[in-house]
Amino acid sequence: MRLSKVERDSVVIVTPHAKKIDASVAVSFKTQLLELVDEGRAKILLNLKEVEFIDSSGVGAMVSVVKKLGTEGGIKLFSVKESVRSILELTQLEKVFGIHMSEKGALESFNQ
Repeated sequence: MRLSKVERDSVVIVTPHAKKIDASVAVSFKTQLLELVDEGRAKILLNLKEVEFIDSSGVGAMVSVVKKLGTEGGIKLFSVKESVRSILELTQLEKVFGIHMSEKGALESFNQ
């Protein structure tokens, strides 16, 4: 899975370039996110503008990263399509990740 990364202050903004985050890419997705954590990046902002579908494997990858981060940081999401948002709401994980309308709002949420 191809991810682009941009750093803003102490936050790394990650954009997955895929329509689906499912079992076929979840391991690669998780590995790349965990590499960021291993490099000391504790605040990860996921730009999901291209993602139209996420399954339990994709959600599980994100949960694994949050668990590894512990209280040191977190994952926030923005530009989340309704189909992805509904999965996160169904599993009640929107509270774990924090879904924001804009990049600016998501960045500011790390400082609250």
